[in-house]
Amino acid sequence: MAAELEYESVLCVKPDVSVYRIPPRASNRGYRASDWKLDQPDWTGRLRITSKGKIAYIKLEDKVSGELFAQAPVEQYPGIAVETVTDSSRYFVIRIQDGTGKRNGLFEWDEVGKAGI
Repeated sequence: MAAELEYESVLCVKPDVSVYRIPPRASNRGYRASDWKLDQPDWTGRLRITSKGKIAYIKLEDKVSGELFAQAPVEQYPGIAVETVTDSSRYFVIRIQDGTGKRNGLFEWDEVGKAGI
């Protein structure tokens, strides 16, 4: 019953983000943005960070329709849902869910100097 009474709050909106598909890490070395094709994003859209109860959600949505592309529930930070990239403060690796399971995605937003979550 308590979960039904919780409401969703919008914490942050970034209107322009790019998402890149990345393969799993081959070793314990951290992710590096320079290893991926950053000039060829696999998806672009809007990022919204919301919270409901004690869980935050990173939502990737279509800029025009608002349709959900994928989301990443974040129960704690730091944690497995969001990882920093070793060679950039503009890029993060998030574990996104697209309805068919989990996959990793590297994302970046285009506002230079405003890359902190």
